[in-house]
Amino acid sequence: MIIRIMGEGQYRAPETLCDELNQIDNRIVDLVEEGKAEEFRNELARLISEIKQKGEPIEAEEILESDIIVPPGDLSFEEAKDVFKGSGIFQD
Repeated sequence: MIIRIMGEGQYRAPETLCDELNQIDNRIVDLVEEGKAEEFRNELARLISEIKQKGEPIEAEEILESDIIVPPGDLSFEEAKDVFKGSGIFQD
């Protein structure tokens, strides 16, 4: 799966990583629904960190369509309400 972190590039992620990321994504959805802004920011930073640490960076010259687009780490809590809802950015 190809994941783009907005403003930071693309990463190739194995299925096992995607399962882990989906769990974080689901937690973010719950935190946004519960109005827990600080915890949301921590989990979004964790999501991005996991992608960077465990995913394989894709060179900027390589043009690939992204399967998932992750918002930037500075996403506001208000903006998150439009992004992290339902099943989130990773489909269950």
